[in-house]
Amino acid sequence: MENLKEQLEKDIKVLVRPLKDDMDELVEILRRRLTKKEWKYYKCKLSGASEDETCIELRCDKERLETIAKQTVVKINQEKIKHELMA
Repeated sequence: MENLKEQLEKDIKVLVRPLKDDMDELVEILRRRLTKKEWKYYKCKLSGASEDETCIELRCDKERLETIAKQTVVKINQEKIKHELMA
């Protein structure tokens, strides 16, 4: 989870202010705002799991995984969520 902040900075297209420093708070916001599958996908992404491992974890095929991945990044880029994540 220590690279959560770095990954968020990569995924968010326009970062107006820096992200919050408190990791627990960032995790809490993401857990509240993302669906269970999206959050699980993001955790797998952070841990560096392969596509196959992620598919097994989420119990889905590669096509559905792509959809979840796109959905997650789009959701993280919503203004409402970005503002919650920023300091």
